[in-house]
Amino acid sequence: MPTEPPPSPWVFPPIDLDDDQELLAVGADLEPGTILEAYRSGIFPMPIKNGGDIGWWSPDPRGILPAGELVVSKSLRRSCKRYTTTVDQAFSQVVDQCADPERPHGWIDRQIREAYVRLHDLGWAHSVETWDEEGRLVGGLYGLAIGGLFAGESMFHTATDASKVALVTLVDLLDDGRPRLLDVQWRTDHLASLGVVAIGRVEYLQRLAKVHQTPYPEAFLPGS
Repeated sequence: MPTEPPPSPWVFPPIDLDDDQELLAVGADLEPGTILEAYRSGIFPMPIKNGGDIGWWSPDPRGILPAGELVVSKSLRRSCKRYTTTVDQAFSQVVDQCADPERPHGWIDRQIREAYVRLHDLGWAHSVETWDEEGRLVGGLYGLAIGGLFAGESMFHTATDASKVALVTLVDLLDDGRPRLLDVQWRTDHLASLGVVAIGRVEYLQRLAKVHQTPYPEAFLPGS
């Protein structure tokens, strides 16, 4: 099981359910206990700008991928047969690819990278990697698993459909018959094409509360 870090000394402001403000606070730290407390409260960290102060966000609406709603096209099914996927075999490499400064709208800076590598070392952050036939890392994603929540952080690809193949694998890993919530933060047109929907903050927090006691995914336990 993951190692529970010391609790955060910070207290996050309560989420005002009647306020559509997405940015709730600025500052604090990126210690493991602080980040975990944020996610358990429906909040996540993201820099205001790359290398700048850390903002703590709670989007309204929130993007999620409902269980059983992943859209897998015929071409994506063919891609799934062409690539190989693994779990937690190249976490740092996946984060580094997601943090490529040449990517538009990049937000993963050094402090974010270091924070999630620490969470990976403690057993909370995980990656799914996609490899081509020559053994090259061509896609992947990473995020946090906390009880029944998987909070997707970012994904990348350098070959056609490679990030989508990683998502297919992640969905399969989480499909264990238990209540789970796959959070993608914001709904984009690209994610919507894969089945992601936007739900209100109230509904998101209700769903989050329902998965707090769900057992940690066995797929992410050592030796699985």
